Amino acid sequence: MKKENFKPIDSIIPPPPIHWVGDGFRVHNFFPGPQGLETRISPFFLLDYNSKHLFLPSEKQRGVGVHPHRGFETVTIAYHGMVAHNDSTGNSGVIGEGDVQWMTAGSGILHKEYHEKNFSKNGGIFQMVQLWVNLPAKYKMTSPKYQPILKSEMGNYKIPNNGGNVFVIAGNYLNVKGPASTFSPINLYNVVLKSGFSVDLSFPENYNTGFLIIDGEVNINETEVVKENSYVLFKNSGNDIKISAIKDCTVLVMNGEPINEPLAYYGPFLMNTKEELQQAFEDYQNGLFGYLDD
Repeated sequence: MKKENFKPIDSIIPPPPIHWVGDGFRVHNFFPGPQGLETRISPFFLLDYNSKHLFLPSEKQRGVGVHPHRGFETVTIAYHGMVAHNDSTGNSGVIGEGDVQWMTAGSGILHKEYHEKNFSKNGGIFQMVQLWVNLPAKYKMTSPKYQPILKSEMGNYKIPNNGGNVFVIAGNYLNVKGPASTFSPINLYNVVLKSGFSVDLSFPENYNTGFLIIDGEVNINETEVVKENSYVLFKNSGNDIKISAIKDCTVLVMNGEPINEPLAYYGPFLMNTKEELQQAFEDYQNGLFGYLDD
């Protein structure tokens, strides 16, 4: 891997201040926001990161109650703790360490996410990521669907000499494919490396790329040291990226072809025009997103 082919780092962003989503998700919101990253990391639109947090035992299941979405997908990735999902199409599921819930809101859905019942009762360390993935205009009104993806079902590239793994959620890495179906080209990996080992990645120059350092400490492209809970945004030049583990690490790799279309968004809706936003509100108020018990 030649250094002249490295994809340069645009910026390294420390974790923003904490805020709560419902009473169960204590998150750093990296985007969207005043820095405008949502236009630089398309097709990804939102990144909420619940860094490691100890929740005490509770009989009440913490989480987020029933709410609507239209025009995008929600992707919840579990690192510690367990989350339960229910939606208005009748889908439900529970994910634990390493698992993913990939929900396509499409034309409209109601859903809720809570700490799983036994996790709530026992308490413990909780660490999660939620991404919003934009849908191209021609798929904004696609039928809702739900993809539960267990860690055991992911593509798994084993790094030589027991150096770690690249768990492929979507896209592919060295011909190892991920199980998630997507509406635009996306590569989404969990890279797990032991200290002293490295992994080489390569992406099309025009694809947007960002890393979230979930655990540990890494050296990127043999030049920049990046600590836990930081976000790395790359420039749209060069193809190659080298991740070297200074400490045992987990890195969430987000890469995809940008969706170069207008954005109109408000609250739980992500559309292309203000008129479509207004229609989404009206359809929700008229009960067209279905029904779900709170």
